[in-house]
Amino acid sequence: MTRRLIRRESRGDLPLLACLAAVVLVLTALCAWAPAFAGGQEDRALRQRVEASQAQAPLISLSTTPQVFTTVPPALDTAALLDAGPTLTEQLTGPAARRVTVTGGSYDYEQASLISPRPPGPAYAATQLSLSHLPSARVHLHYVSGQPPADRTPLGTPPQVALSQATARALGVRAGSRLTVQFTKTLGVQSAPPHATLLVSGVYRITATRDDFWSGRETLDQPSRYPAERSAGTVLAVRGLVGLDAADLLAGAGVGGPRFTWQLRADLSGAALDQARALTGPLSQYGAALDEALCQGVDPITSDLSCHVGGQPTGPLLVIDSLTPLLTAFTAQDQQARRLATFAVDALAAVALATVTVAIRLLLRRRQAQLRLQRARGASTVRLVLLRCAVAWPVVVIAGLLGWAAGLALAPTGTSGSPQPMTAALVTSSVALTLPVMTWLAVREPRRPGRLRRSRRNIALGRRVVLELTVLTATTAGVVALRSQGPDGILGAVPVLVALSVVLVLLRCYPFVLRLVLRPARRGRGTVGFIGAARAAHDAPATGLALFVLVLTLGTAVFGGLVNRTIDDGLATGAAWSTGADASATAAGTVTPAADSRATGTRTALQHRYTVDLTGQADGAEISPVAVIAVDPGQLAAIAPKSPLAATVLARLTGPTNARAGAHSGLPSLLSPDLRARERTGGFTSRVVRAGQRPRDLVFRPVGTLSAAELRDPLLGPVTAQIAAGTPLLITTADAARLMPPQSSGSTVLLLKAETPAAGEPAALRAEASRVLGPQARIRVRSETSSALQTDGLTRGLGTLYATTSILAALSGLLALVLELTLTSHERSRTTSFLRTLGLGGTAAGALHFLQLLPLALASAVGGILVGLLEPRLMAQTLDLRQFTGGPAQPALHTDFSLTVALVAGVTALILAAAVTEAVLARRRGLGAVLRLA
Repeated sequence: MTRRLIRRESRGDLPLLACLAAVVLVLTALCAWAPAFAGGQEDRALRQRVEASQAQAPLISLSTTPQVFTTVPPALDTAALLDAGPTLTEQLTGPAARRVTVTGGSYDYEQASLISPRPPGPAYAATQLSLSHLPSARVHLHYVSGQPPADRTPLGTPPQVALSQATARALGVRAGSRLTVQFTKTLGVQSAPPHATLLVSGVYRITATRDDFWSGRETLDQPSRYPAERSAGTVLAVRGLVGLDAADLLAGAGVGGPRFTWQLRADLSGAALDQARALTGPLSQYGAALDEALCQGVDPITSDLSCHVGGQPTGPLLVIDSLTPLLTAFTAQDQQARRLATFAVDALAAVALATVTVAIRLLLRRRQAQLRLQRARGASTVRLVLLRCAVAWPVVVIAGLLGWAAGLALAPTGTSGSPQPMTAALVTSSVALTLPVMTWLAVREPRRPGRLRRSRRNIALGRRVVLELTVLTATTAGVVALRSQGPDGILGAVPVLVALSVVLVLLRCYPFVLRLVLRPARRGRGTVGFIGAARAAHDAPATGLALFVLVLTLGTAVFGGLVNRTIDDGLATGAAWSTGADASATAAGTVTPAADSRATGTRTALQHRYTVDLTGQADGAEISPVAVIAVDPGQLAAIAPKSPLAATVLARLTGPTNARAGAHSGLPSLLSPDLRARERTGGFTSRVVRAGQRPRDLVFRPVGTLSAAELRDPLLGPVTAQIAAGTPLLITTADAARLMPPQSSGSTVLLLKAETPAAGEPAALRAEASRVLGPQARIRVRSETSSALQTDGLTRGLGTLYATTSILAALSGLLALVLELTLTSHERSRTTSFLRTLGLGGTAAGALHFLQLLPLALASAVGGILVGLLEPRLMAQTLDLRQFTGGPAQPALHTDFSLTVALVAGVTALILAAAVTEAVLARRRGLGAVLRLA
């Protein structure tokens, strides 16, 4: 073997070697670029979730209660304690120390009894006042009278407190008023509850803001009322804001220490997923590290662990970590996205391997005469294999190195994904080893004929049957495993097996279908149709690889289009479920807007949610808890005229509007199936107590059962999002809101529908919702929610991956098809040339080329569509797309028919274009060329 021979062989094989190099270059570049790109999308998705969660509440917080009775008199240095917050993160090690920062501190007192003044209006069983120091609240408030509470109170004056307008009105106080409050006594230290006097420094109203600061702090604006536990009547609960030194002054008055809380923020940038994973370990040990560093000894009064923070003795520190559960939920979503990606990646790998196989087959076919001559001259099988490897291996290795370098250059840096050199090496090795294996099969020493020809044909037929049965069995087992445990790196190749099984079925159907075509063709006068069908049936096994490539490529593209179309359609459903209408606003407690609160161009509907205990009228069984939703049927019908839930509510719950009549005869109600199963025949009663009234039983009269579609109606989305899974549901009329007492644990949902384009702007919807329910309401706009879902990193990453793999698979499949048609064109041209020597015209010869390739085009179109539509149905149990769309249920699978038609038309046109090209070349051949081919 000389270098001159290798160079001559390389020049002859240059086009096909370029094909192999192109496949290896693209695949190795993907091994370097795709993991880094996918990691960047994962980082983006995680940052979106972390930022959205931290906008509502801190993901990490520390809290403790200082011990104020360790000195005489009791003392508390509030400023030093709050300033010690940044030192608490020193116990975090490694990357966690750089990624977690303290954003601020606050303290809260438990409810204390208001002794004086007595609130005006109805007599309350008790009035509870909670005090909070929230420095971050100042930017959300506007004082209508007085001033904010001072952080340093002048000597001789009581601690200052600020109240909201609604709270001041409920208590009957104003700026300058004094409040006498009784706090809970400290066991083991005090024999009587301590009292303190507070000075109302100012009255404020809250301002409209886009953030979620007021989530969980609604009592700072609106007082709440709830039934007393051990006596009849109603408790009025209010909250006020105090200054920095209020805790110092109250400690001097004998009041126990408040609960101090420090909010910690996780700053994730760059490789966010890797950074979050690095945080979970230190966070899991954070509480133990704080106890070891700051806590020694035992408190003699409470027998709890005694700690020291900022020089102040405190109780044990409690770490609340919500970042770890968020990361756990995101990891599950990310794993589902990765599993969906394996289908596209494995399909691309299979198409690329098929392209390599076709290219090597064509290369060996072109060298068939030379290989026979070299074999006849005494060249061994090993020498011929090494010669092919010496020609192709350097090209494959160089292409692999260039592809890896190009992928590294294009790959984004600083992401959680890293290039996969082992995968790139496996791809290069697979292509490099395919060549010697196929060369050995082509040039090996043939077996000596030792049996009859019929026996050899029977053996070949038996091998084919065994092979086909093996493929079908493996496909069935893969589908069963995929449906039972979901996709992974291995089961992601099941779609490839499905495509292979479909191809085998099509190849088995070829003779039967073409036999039906041959029957009328035999009786016809012309021979073109008969010969074309006969040649197509004869060449069917030879075109099996091309058919497999086309079917798999079409099936993967159709499947990717189905996933993208399903997600796109599901995004609208998910956004509608999250908002209920064009926009929604949710406020804690029972809020009753003014009658003329609706702005021009906007329709609204209120939903009040209560949590009650029901008693069955038939068997007396108690059902607790039950979510009761009070709605106005007319409002819901106006908001969503085409909603099945609104139609059912309007038809079943419409009745007398008199509250007394409703309470006497029972409120008509729609029940969830689980609640109806608990009480099949009778109604329900609930004991309610309104302020200043005697306890009474409220009757709910069932008039229907909600269907599964009605429970998934978007109108219920905002309110059911606040109900724990598995809680029975009851929907009744708005009369219940007048008969049931307000609940601090309940909520009010306002649905808004814009009737004009101007009213449908997000700013206009937010302004209207804020005006009706107040700035503290949590507002969601459908257009903004839909935009957030569409820009989610996981969704965009999955769409990009399927689009990229589909394009590359299509290009690779196109290359494989061209090579396969080139490989089999010699036999078709030989048949045509032979017929032309017998007098066949040029037009008839072109028709013959067309008829020979037409079955391949039809079979590939049918197989591709069948695979693309069959795969998602086979994987319906594991194809969970809810994480990408939101909503309560798996989105319905929607096939992208426009993409499917375009793909089928493109493949058919490509095959027919090849037929036309062959026909044109055949007509241009001279008589000598025709005779040589014949």
